[in-house]
Amino acid sequence: MTLRDAVERHSAMPVVFLHQLPRWVLPVIVGTLMLVGLLVTGWAGASAMIALAIFIGWFGYLSWPRLDLAGRMLRIGALVLLVVLAGGHFS
Repeated sequence: MTLRDAVERHSAMPVVFLHQLPRWVLPVIVGTLMLVGLLVTGWAGASAMIALAIFIGWFGYLSWPRLDLAGRMLRIGALVLLVVLAGGHFS
């Protein structure tokens, strides 16, 4: 079993759970994490940005084989931006 197979297998239940939520829940959570990350300084803001980066990275990893070059670059750019913004909380 490859790493991808293991990640996909372990991600099945969380993805199904997220799919069963009302459509508005996920954008509200992502928006809240982004706002907290942008407005709150220190560990709290950085933690929100890192949590969002982990979430986007997870979905990016799951969807990577189906993405074209533009989609891949967009996900990499979003991850880099979130990590830079998280690191900015400590400078």
